[in-house]
Amino acid sequence: MMKIRKLFRRGFERVVDVLKSLRALRFRISHSSLLQVSLLFLILSIAFMVRLLPMRWGWYLSEFDPYYQYRLTKNMVENGLFSWLNWHDTMSWYPYGRDVALTSFPGLAFTAAIFYIIAKAWGLPLTLYEFCVLFPAIMGTLTCLVMYFLGKDVGGKEVGLFSAFFLALNASYIGRTSLGFFDDETVGIFGILLFAFFFLRSVEIERPLKTNIIYAVAAGLSLGYIFASWGASRYPVGLAVLFVFILILLRRYSSRLLLSYSVTFGIALFIAVNVPYVGFSFLVESSILSVFGIFLLLCACEVTRFIKGFKMKIVFVSGFLALCAVLFFMLSWYGFIGTLETKFRIVLNPFERLLYPLAESVQEHRPAAWGSFYYELGIGAFFIPIGLFFALQNPTNRNIFLSIFGLTSIYFASSMVRLTLLMAPAFSLLWALALTRLLRPFITILKEAPVIPRRKMRFEAYVGKEFSGAFLIMMFLLLTFTFVLPNPRVFDHAYSPTTIASASVPVKPDQPVTDWMEALIWMRENLPDNAVVCSWWDYGYWITTVANKTTLADNATWNWTQIQRIASMFMSNETEAIKILQKYDATHVVVFTVFNTQGSDTGFGDEGKWRWMARISEPLTGLNDTGYRRYETDPQTGAVQDAGWNELGLNSVIYKLMTYGKETKLYGYSMSVLEHFKLVYFSKGSAIRGAYYALVCVYEIEYS
Repeated sequence: MMKIRKLFRRGFERVVDVLKSLRALRFRISHSSLLQVSLLFLILSIAFMVRLLPMRWGWYLSEFDPYYQYRLTKNMVENGLFSWLNWHDTMSWYPYGRDVALTSFPGLAFTAAIFYIIAKAWGLPLTLYEFCVLFPAIMGTLTCLVMYFLGKDVGGKEVGLFSAFFLALNASYIGRTSLGFFDDETVGIFGILLFAFFFLRSVEIERPLKTNIIYAVAAGLSLGYIFASWGASRYPVGLAVLFVFILILLRRYSSRLLLSYSVTFGIALFIAVNVPYVGFSFLVESSILSVFGIFLLLCACEVTRFIKGFKMKIVFVSGFLALCAVLFFMLSWYGFIGTLETKFRIVLNPFERLLYPLAESVQEHRPAAWGSFYYELGIGAFFIPIGLFFALQNPTNRNIFLSIFGLTSIYFASSMVRLTLLMAPAFSLLWALALTRLLRPFITILKEAPVIPRRKMRFEAYVGKEFSGAFLIMMFLLLTFTFVLPNPRVFDHAYSPTTIASASVPVKPDQPVTDWMEALIWMRENLPDNAVVCSWWDYGYWITTVANKTTLADNATWNWTQIQRIASMFMSNETEAIKILQKYDATHVVVFTVFNTQGSDTGFGDEGKWRWMARISEPLTGLNDTGYRRYETDPQTGAVQDAGWNELGLNSVIYKLMTYGKETKLYGYSMSVLEHFKLVYFSKGSAIRGAYYALVCVYEIEYS
């Protein structure tokens, strides 16, 4: 018994000794660091939770492209990460099909597939579909974390915190990273910020050479990841090229700049040419040739450092420029320089979109009105010029990069409304920089160590420091409740249902609108496996992915000729339409129309898209949208007014199919007569907010 007591006593003494030794291991953390870590955690929590708000309307993928990205991810998970390289998708763009490797960026699907495989290994109880729905919110939160580190490098921890906070609640960015928006932009903005963070660090001459090389390699991998993930990869390329060119003009050339630039773009372009969709032709595209041009310029700068004598330098530079001009002329003359894709050219030159009705028909390709910037950004729009002023006032490398980032993104956002997404991180950084510079006196007091020479000064010093800390917290809350949350766009994007949950109607419903989902499920369960469905290209990804049926066109819109013929079919009479449909072996036609409870069109469905069908098919039909309407002159004012459909429009397939479905929905029967189409399904959902019907109709084609 005594031995047992002694053993217990010795064990207890050892435990006490261990506890005493642990007391010496105190984690030292300053109040400032604790405050910053807490705020960063709060910002990331807000960023994640606000992107989960659409969950109220159901667990759906949003918009259209995410359904294809999910299908691509599913193929990778089920058949191997590199199975997409040999996948010829016969269910889309019938009868030719789609070569997935040559028409798709694999970056997003590859990332999601790897993360999902890891998550399943850890026992995460989510299906692949559920994981893809959640993935954008995860990436949006991680991007805010990268924004913190980039902002911290630009202007300190305060800029990092505020810029991460502003990006977390930026309306444009929420719209592209909210629950279900599983598309390229999800990883694209993340890659751009990561590339900027690494590249700016790699050109710092104060760092050791080894560190510069490591950051350059990381920047190259980040840029290569963007090449494999998003078509907008041309933007960070142009941003980096312009940034380096300005550094050369400002006489800030250094050997580190040449080394960093060479390593970064060497790795990035190596990755790009190994992505089938990008390929070797990417190297001769006009946007990429500028990369080689700046590389040659950097090499020339390096050579001039070893040339003695001003005259010899002038001769060398003149000869170099002449050689570059001749080389460019020869490449252009023999046709080796590739042109930019149409969607990139219309961003650079907004007037060029008038030549391409298909591109102009996409709502998010429209130019942005300047007034919409305030609606999009709220009070923060006024801080952009202030942030630019402070950045240019202190032209460090990072501030120069930020200024270029801000000015170019504003131009592109005004050229195409979709690209307000590119402006979001630049806007967040400029707003944060402006705000911290205006609040610098309070931040300075917060950073100062308290100096207490006499007992009577202790209270004063303590109050000054804590007052500044409290002031920053109050400013943080004030920005949230005064400037950010009242911005209607923040609420619209954060609390809007996914597109399919609102049946593709831009009206926020009280509950999920199931018309489209029920129609797609009906098609999946009732149409034969060999059915070929013709619809306007907007709905192609839904029909292929959810209904699991073959389609003639989808949202990739890469076969413009086939889209023209489908548009021509919809605008033709039944006799001509049947000839077109028969060439494609189509078995069913799907139309979508939205109207109010009185039967009047709203323009949200095909009743608003028929004009673009007419304009796109004009090269085949010789008629644009005005050819299908009657116009009358007001006898009093002399103004020409649209008087509705003319005889040609009344006999068009799109009008007859929409009218037949509408009358059947409202009255249970239709007075319209269809010769070659039989209504086999129409959605029976109730009116949205008691005002609108979202009607999906499926017609069987009768050729005889």
